[in-house]
Amino acid sequence: MKIAGWSIHFYRLPYAREVVWANAVERSGTFALLRLTADSGEVGIAEGTLKDTWSGVSPRSLAASLEDILLPRVMKIDVSDEAAVAGSIAGIPDNRLAKGLIETACWTLRAAAAGKPLWRMWGGQPRVELSWTVTRQAPKLMAHESADVCARYGFRTLKVKGGQGLETDLQALAEIRSAVGAGVELYVDANSAYPRAQAAAYVAALADAGVTIAEDPCALQPDAAFAALQAGSPIPILVDRSCACSEDAALYLERGAQALSTKPGRVGLTQTRAIATLAAGRKAKTTVGIYAESLLGTLINLQQPGTLAAEQTFFLAMTEQVAAVELPIRGGCVELPGTPDYASLVDWDAVRRCALDYNI
Repeated sequence: MKIAGWSIHFYRLPYAREVVWANAVERSGTFALLRLTADSGEVGIAEGTLKDTWSGVSPRSLAASLEDILLPRVMKIDVSDEAAVAGSIAGIPDNRLAKGLIETACWTLRAAAAGKPLWRMWGGQPRVELSWTVTRQAPKLMAHESADVCARYGFRTLKVKGGQGLETDLQALAEIRSAVGAGVELYVDANSAYPRAQAAAYVAALADAGVTIAEDPCALQPDAAFAALQAGSPIPILVDRSCACSEDAALYLERGAQALSTKPGRVGLTQTRAIATLAAGRKAKTTVGIYAESLLGTLINLQQPGTLAAEQTFFLAMTEQVAAVELPIRGGCVELPGTPDYASLVDWDAVRRCALDYNI
């Protein structure tokens, strides 16, 4: 099976409110949709999230990387062969998002050709438990949001964005716990906000507050300092920012990592499957991490199973979508569609309506 044609589409989807990330403040998100058409007629798709401080690419730079460098190599090979696709682009440095888009689109193309959804091909289940990410606000607002989403969608896990200072983080956790009750599990992601010297005390304080997972409490590296931090921690340290590929995962697991984030929207399904396989071999936990995906990206990325509640719910913060289907959340879980044709999940009229002219 070879690629007979391709196209790249960019769009912007507005948020219901301003969102404060650790390194950006936004009112909308920008996305790329790659479409690959096989010589046999099947279509594969993938969505990527474009943020200057996350992916480091613009629509124009991404389009140029795909057209000038990567896709000419992929179009020469049989894309039904996962290893051949990976090998064709392995020698090109960087371009992590572009490579991930290609590999994910090839996976959805293989699913279309096989007539099976990826979750079934990979031995997964259609029912997936989700968590909600509570972004940085005043503690009372974070507690109000937490109570609202738990009541509305039945979430049993919340990922709370920390990094506002220890006192504020603990206040937010206390108010959230009061608002949602004891039955909701709390994770905290500090986005590497604290110095390494403070990380152990910070994680211990989180554990005392009832937190069960601490993500990126400081800037992490797979070194002796990380090994000591995890060994002395009463809860797992979830590694995200500095674990983007299978090579990173292997180094962290050698240092005793107990939990890793996998982000198909950042690096594609081939890399996240490899990370998950390595983690399973060491009995470490994995989550399908948030990359601010739209509903369409969520539908694709949730094909990758994890052992922790998946973080793929940010689409609920958007007021427009480019997906042709809904994804109801009941009891904190979703049921994935059984279709093997992921291109049929795209609302192409909405893609055109929300299109971003990247030639400007």
